[in-house]
Amino acid sequence: MTDFAKALQSGVTLLRTLPRRSAGVADAHRAVGEWAARHPGIRAQLVVDRRPGTPVVDYDLLLDHPDGGTVALTAPPEDGVPWLIDHSTHWAAGYLVSVNDVDVTVPQALTMLRSLSRRDASPYQEIVDQCLLVEAADDTEPLTAADLQATADEFRRGRGLHDRESTLAWMTEAGMSGEQFEAYITEIARRRRFRRDKETELAPGHLAANPGDFARVRAVWVTGGEAVTAATTPDLLAALASLGETANVTSASPGKTAATSPGETADVPSASSGDLTSTSSGDLTSTSSGDLTSTSSGDLTSTSSGDLTSTSSGDLTSTSSGDLTSTSSGEAAATPLGETAVTFATRWEAELPEALRGAEPGRVVGPVKLPDGGFLTGAVLSRSPATGDAETLAAAGRAAFTGWLAEHRAAATVEWHWS
Repeated sequence: MTDFAKALQSGVTLLRTLPRRSAGVADAHRAVGEWAARHPGIRAQLVVDRRPGTPVVDYDLLLDHPDGGTVALTAPPEDGVPWLIDHSTHWAAGYLVSVNDVDVTVPQALTMLRSLSRRDASPYQEIVDQCLLVEAADDTEPLTAADLQATADEFRRGRGLHDRESTLAWMTEAGMSGEQFEAYITEIARRRRFRRDKETELAPGHLAANPGDFARVRAVWVTGGEAVTAATTPDLLAALASLGETANVTSASPGKTAATSPGETADVPSASSGDLTSTSSGDLTSTSSGDLTSTSSGDLTSTSSGDLTSTSSGDLTSTSSGDLTSTSSGEAAATPLGETAVTFATRWEAELPEALRGAEPGRVVGPVKLPDGGFLTGAVLSRSPATGDAETLAAAGRAAFTGWLAEHRAAATVEWHWS
């Protein structure tokens, strides 16, 4: 008997001993690896076939033939079910979607749903985007321990898993073993590394081509169901101060989202003029340094450091770090639909409301009718040209990556397997 014939015989014996459940696939790979080491000339490869909708797996063993070509060995279990019936299921029965050459099973899609985070994208779009990243990040370069640790830490923080017990409880609820969680984090880390590297690659060119998008703009605007009118910026600021007890106030720095929901605010820029004076009716006051100060009625205030403090009614407090805190009644300071929202922010030009982009500093814009209803009135307080500092390059990289992903999404072949 030739060496190849002996390998065939022992290969069949090996296949019949492999575990037939998905939980045993790692053990099967180890067993085949040890067997292949004893038969180096045939370059054995194990192919795993996961049956749709079940934990059962089948295996094929691919061997190089001495005369060229490949021989495939299979050894179905003796379970009494004819092979033709056992394998008559449509190839895509267990798949949810195929994006280019990436096929996503229903369990994989459910795993993806655990890490969806973008509020501006539907689950369908984000699953497609993750498939595109899986395809693009298909590299063999090992991940560093620092990459894996940073990804795991970020994942746990995002879900409030601050200790070992809470992480293990989450894994139990998700039905993940330690090995499965490690594999899950590894895939996220691989996509995370690809995105970071791609953003770094694209950032300089995108900033050079779109410098106007990354000017730093300090601005204030108000949105709501009723139009706010003002002839000058001081008039607008005074009007906003009078809204302090009913409006939700949001602040943001470049690259951070400003919204009217809790936990999404950042640093608050102070007024720049420094010549506003208070009135007995509680209008806005500004010190010589340009900081917004309190009114006699206890409306909107800002300390000398530019921090936004609460009104006398306890509506909203923002610390110097921009954290949004609760009202005096213990409820989150969010803006219900239809109420007025005031935003003081430092933003990149491209992230401003469309009506304020390119507006001349000091000129009041609006009231402008918004597409989804309501009105916007605002003013640009100051504008600084874009620079090539690290923060600006990071923002340019994020914007460039968003464009790169949109282009690949538009060109992708996407097939949803709904039936």
